[in-house]
Amino acid sequence: MAIVKLAEVCEKIGSGATPRGGKEAYCDEGISLVRSQNVLDFNFSKEGLAFINDEQAKKLSNVEVHSGDVLLNITGDSVARACLMDDDYLPARVNQHVAIIRGNSHKIMNGYVLYYLQWRKEYLLQLASAGATRNALTKAMIEQLELDLPPLDSQQQIVAILDSLQSKIQLNQKTNDNLQQQAQALFKQWFVDNPDAISWKEGTFSNLIEKTISGDWGKDSPSGNNTEMVYCIRGADIPEVRAGNKGKMPTRYILPKNYAVKQLVDGDIVVEISGGSPTQSTGRAAAVSDALLARYDKGMVCTNFCKALKPRAGYSMYVYYYWQYLYDRDIFFSYENGTTGIKNLDINGFIETEPIVIAPEGLVEKFDAVCQTVFSKIYANGMENEHLALVRDTLLPKLMSGEIDASAVQL
Repeated sequence: MAIVKLAEVCEKIGSGATPRGGKEAYCDEGISLVRSQNVLDFNFSKEGLAFINDEQAKKLSNVEVHSGDVLLNITGDSVARACLMDDDYLPARVNQHVAIIRGNSHKIMNGYVLYYLQWRKEYLLQLASAGATRNALTKAMIEQLELDLPPLDSQQQIVAILDSLQSKIQLNQKTNDNLQQQAQALFKQWFVDNPDAISWKEGTFSNLIEKTISGDWGKDSPSGNNTEMVYCIRGADIPEVRAGNKGKMPTRYILPKNYAVKQLVDGDIVVEISGGSPTQSTGRAAAVSDALLARYDKGMVCTNFCKALKPRAGYSMYVYYYWQYLYDRDIFFSYENGTTGIKNLDINGFIETEPIVIAPEGLVEKFDAVCQTVFSKIYANGMENEHLALVRDTLLPKLMSGEIDASAVQL
């Protein structure tokens, strides 16, 4: 192995910029603009992906993303997250919070760069937090990273092992995404495009939701009467839960009397009421099921930036997919208040005034049965991914450090 600096083996290390104009600068379609929310550990997320036009893209031509490029978050709370660009969303540019790292193919594989960054993530976090008011990795910090670089054939062996696990994880993720899309398409077919819908009763979500429950954040450790340990689902956890993943919900300590009324149960729907972005409204939702709750050793509540909906018996899936149908049509932007900083959703106003149709109980029950099968498959894939990720994360440091000889590994 030879000790080299990352700049010595890369063709490109650099970040981009955000077009002027805020939300108005973005388009409904066009060239992808990758932001930090799109860069997760190991995985690219399409959630909240922004788009710019050709003229804006020309001004960012120096940060054009190529197939196979490594993306690294360089500022904020998500600093040091890294993944490979998803070719499905090319052509693309990056904004100022994301760096492109492109290896010289004669010296280093991009896949090896990604796994190196994941291996050294704790060190990157230390670098980012040193002497700054906001977590940040500078271009110089990235360029000066040192690594023991094995020959290309050894890199290929290491990358092949880790990629085999990662590709299985991504296949399950795409399967789950397809299952969600199928359920959403079925909802539209049965309840939106159905010609019989013209004769159905009209109403609002208040006809189908019995009550809403506020969230709780409590304390980070037992304090006074805050003794009930719970997992707390945040807005940031909603995409993970929807994808069938366990997520990284923090544990908190709340009052036992609060837990008695705020505990999440099968059939509840968690809605983000504060947050969002110029291109992403509040109102994101995740359905709570017994399959999700069974993966945790303690009960669960939502944070005070979310609310839990408790639909009428048998109507949980109908409410959930109806909610998602309206969310995908940007309805929630018109129910937000606050022009700067954190946006807040007028959830009561939405529930009480947004017009909906109320389908017959028999059809709703049939839809619910289909959705239960879909959710079972989603969570089964999610559990398999937990196991695959555990194997990947166990092997990664051992392979990168040379503790395990890649040629001796069989999966």
